[in-house]
Amino acid sequence: MAILVTGAAGFIGSNLVDLLVRRFPGRRVVSYDALTYAGNVENLRRVWEHPDHVFVRGDVCDAALLTRVFSDHAIDAVFHLAAESHVDRSILGPMAFVKTNIEGTATLLDVARVAWAGRTDSRFVHVSTDEVFGSLGETGRFSETTPYAPRSPYSASKAASDHLARAWHETYGLPVLVTNCTNNYGPYQFPEKLLPVVITRAVEEREVPVYGSGANVRDWLFVEDHCAALSSVLERGAVGETYCIGGSCEVSNLDLVHAVLDEVDRQLGRISGTSRRLVRSVGDRPGHDFRYAMDTAKIERELGWKPRVALEEGLRQTVAWYLGAELWLKSVYSDEARRFENVWYGARPAGGAALVEESSSGNTANEAT
Repeated sequence: MAILVTGAAGFIGSNLVDLLVRRFPGRRVVSYDALTYAGNVENLRRVWEHPDHVFVRGDVCDAALLTRVFSDHAIDAVFHLAAESHVDRSILGPMAFVKTNIEGTATLLDVARVAWAGRTDSRFVHVSTDEVFGSLGETGRFSETTPYAPRSPYSASKAASDHLARAWHETYGLPVLVTNCTNNYGPYQFPEKLLPVVITRAVEEREVPVYGSGANVRDWLFVEDHCAALSSVLERGAVGETYCIGGSCEVSNLDLVHAVLDEVDRQLGRISGTSRRLVRSVGDRPGHDFRYAMDTAKIERELGWKPRVALEEGLRQTVAWYLGAELWLKSVYSDEARRFENVWYGARPAGGAALVEESSSGNTANEAT
């Protein structure tokens, strides 16, 4: 039997594949990825030659190929991570998100429905985001019963995919489990996401863009902790249930950027605080949610999962990894990605003054924020 991971050559997917081949020796893990701008086989080098690992290049909208994969590899479990995931890109080009996140999810669900007809031992873990819930105020947390209120094309497409997954469970009895997770960070994250942007620009002593005042708050989770949570959902989760995953680590964007910059300074031997002068305010993103926070009581109580990597340690590991990943960065950071970054931030002129003061949130230090 085998586990299929869609979006396996992406950030979370590649880290999950690495965990699965170690956690389930002798069980085949099939990596499935279209290798678009954010997916790269370099992310899978750790497992490329592993005897339990197979890579298939394919689109989640390709029902015929997925059907062959289910048949050829006897797939009995799925982690569905394939998605367009960058909020900024969804604003400039929403239809790609509709196609991959909605049509692709429906295609995969239906292929699994047909392939698993009559079976009771299969599992389909649909991996989603906290952004489907919209924006929180100063207080409160998202939970498994929070109503959906997406506010960007990305979050709306993910909300639709969540509804499709639950519909295939309720209508066809497909053994679906849904997870909603907070912002991830760690090794192999695509360079246009927040932490890699901060790290790479600080190394090059380039301006570090922060939306508005940087007061928006996110809950951060080290990617390896997220992958451990997903494995727990597969092994011990109840079919038909939803599990919220988070780090219980709320940080304002500005505080997080400062913490990352301070860690870059420390690891490069610079005077502490040197890189903070690089931070600049840029025009805010349309529909920018103010705050995300997750109530993880259910997954902790029912599955015994808790995050293990504290933010300070996670940032240390992440900065160290990127500082040593020059060849990886060159291989994955395409001309297209650089053009997007120039277009996106070029449309948001800097406010002029450096953001060097701590934000008013009082905190100290998804992918996209």
